[in-house]
Amino acid sequence: QSKLVESGGGLVHAGGSLRLSCAASTVTFDYDAVGWFRQAPGKEREGIPCMDTSGTIKYSDSVKGRFTASRDNAKNTAYLQLNSLKPEDTAVYYCATGPICGDLYEYHYWGQGTQVTVSS
Repeated sequence: QSKLVESGGGLVHAGGSLRLSCAASTVTFDYDAVGWFRQAPGKEREGIPCMDTSGTIKYSDSVKGRFTASRDNAKNTAYLQLNSLKPEDTAVYYCATGPICGDLYEYHYWGQGTQVTVSS
């Protein structure tokens, strides 16, 4: 059984919006950092925002100002609001949790991914 389950992906036109959810069944969610990643075909997995337990969020330059990360610990759920989407945002999006924001190996649990496709 997956510890993290993403949802909310889909097909949108450029300029559109989506809201991704990451539902966690881990017992440490309140104390974990939540990272969001994406991977386009033929490209490496890219970290986009990561939110640590203090609420500090680090965004990559590629999504800064367009994507917003948030979390609701009472619901054990993290969210990623995607606005002003561009065709180059097309990728599989993943959430991950771990003790700190960092490299891929820092995260203990990964979701299965949700596809986001942006048409021009």
